[in-house]
Amino acid sequence: MKNTNGNINETQYFGKLEKEPENEVKRILMEVSAALKEKGYNPVNQIVGYILSGDPTYITSHRNARIMIRKLERDELLEELVKDYLERNE
Repeated sequence: MKNTNGNINETQYFGKLEKEPENEVKRILMEVSAALKEKGYNPVNQIVGYILSGDPTYITSHRNARIMIRKLERDELLEELVKDYLERNE
């Protein structure tokens, strides 16, 4: 994210997004993960590839997984994953 005030020493604030309900994000991630496993893919690797690149071909079309994951913004996915990780490790 570009620093709009020109000072690279200041932390940028990333505001809250309008997003799907938390349980919907989790449901979609679990369904996408199951579809990837069924097709023989490593779900972690494929989902990370999708989040980093934005390329939906990292996600299988099996069980409509590609359509489901594209309902979510990538930053929304990342936010949910980081939030869950931090809550589990506090």
